[in-house]
Amino acid sequence: MKKHMFIFGAITLLVGMQAHAQEEVIDTAQFLAVYDYQCKTQNNEGETVVDAMEVVVQVGRTMTKSMPWSQSSLKEPSLEAEGKFYQEAYLHMPTVWIGWPEGQTTSRELIFPNEFEGKEPTPELQWTLTDDTLRVGDYLCQKATTTYRGLTWQAYYTEEIPSSAGPWRLRGLPGLIVKAESGAHSFVLTQVLQQSEPITYKPNPEARQLSYKKLLKYRTDIYGNKQYVKNPVYYLPEFNELVKTIPNAQVTVLKQFDALFVNWMPVLHKGHVYQPLEKE
Repeated sequence: MKKHMFIFGAITLLVGMQAHAQEEVIDTAQFLAVYDYQCKTQNNEGETVVDAMEVVVQVGRTMTKSMPWSQSSLKEPSLEAEGKFYQEAYLHMPTVWIGWPEGQTTSRELIFPNEFEGKEPTPELQWTLTDDTLRVGDYLCQKATTTYRGLTWQAYYTEEIPSSAGPWRLRGLPGLIVKAESGAHSFVLTQVLQQSEPITYKPNPEARQLSYKKLLKYRTDIYGNKQYVKNPVYYLPEFNELVKTIPNAQVTVLKQFDALFVNWMPVLHKGHVYQPLEKE
């Protein structure tokens, strides 16, 4: 893969392309819940690694929006922020609107070189509540379990924060989810920020629209292929030739992080073994 010299001015382009897009305000967040998400996996050499990122959840009156830290209002444009954005690419965490449109869940994610969006009726998680308790940070929590799309989850929620919200697609308990674990995956609440801000949905007419079932299959087929770990762009034509077909493509290398971007999309040059959050 051809390397290009890094130019700091390109950072403005990477950050600014999204900032200038039109956004629709669809609710107002009552508070923000910030989670540390970790995933145990293996790198391209078969070594055990733990990938980590922050997930930010805007909890509104009628809906929630769960997103990677890089897509949230907490991000400040900087070189370090772009490095964190690149690291998020190892974890394949989508932005999820639960309750938008009404009764639906919308998921949007990047699978290079395209953005994809899938919708489905909001799934109801069937939780089993238990009498087990655990103190997580400052919160006394109760345990609940559920099986969701092939994975069994243990979650701890606190009624001290009367919200049924949680990270990613986890939701529906009598209090905010503080901790959730399933095999390789774990979410742990690190902050509750009492700040009000608009919850937005940014239409992207160029995003590929799929049913969520088809998006889930496409994602699994791409990342679950054995070739992905050694060559994350195995499913594309010759990379440099592909980039030439992207209008006004800006290729940027952040040497400090060994990170490559095409426009604002991170492109991994080595992968980690895919650990799906949904198996079916």
